[in-house]
Amino acid sequence: MNTTDDTMTAITVAVQHGHEGDPDTARRELLHLWDAMGPLGDPLHRCTLAHYLADLYDDAAQSLIWDIRALDAAAALTDERARRHHPALRVRGFYPSLHLNLADNLRRLGSFDAADQHLDAAREYFDALGPDAYGEGIRSAADEVAAAVRARSTARRDSAPDGRS
Repeated sequence: MNTTDDTMTAITVAVQHGHEGDPDTARRELLHLWDAMGPLGDPLHRCTLAHYLADLYDDAAQSLIWDIRALDAAAALTDERARRHHPALRVRGFYPSLHLNLADNLRRLGSFDAADQHLDAAREYFDALGPDAYGEGIRSAADEVAAAVRARSTARRDSAPDGRS
C-alpha cells in the first residue's frame, strides 16, 4: 500500500468528517481537493473523491453528477495505478458500485430505463466482487434498487449510502 499518497490521505480525512456527522465539512474539503486536482488529475484520486462526494448530497441530481465523474475517472484508471495504492485493487472491482450508484440516482430521478441499464452494467462486474460483506452488500443493494425500479419508486432507500455512516 502506498502510505505516502497525500491526496488519498486528505480524501480519507475529509470522508471521515462525513462519517462523524459533519457532511458540510466533508463536502467542502472534497470540493477543495477536486478544484486542486482538476479534471485531468490522477484518475484514482478523481474516482475515489467523486465516488465519496456523491454520497454526501441528498439531492439525486447532484449525486448523479459526481457518480458520472467517478465512472469517467474509472475509465481512465489502470490496474497498475490502482495497485500502486493497494496491491489487491483491480479497476474491474470498482464498477459494480459505480454503476449501482448511477442506477440508484437515475431511479430517484424517475429515469427507470436508464437505471435498469446501469443495474445490468453493475451485474456484469459482479464476478469481481468477493464473497465478503462488501460484495454481499453491493449485491443486496442492487436487488433493492431493482425492486424499486420495478415499483417505479423514486424514494430514497433507507439503506442507501449517505456519507454519514
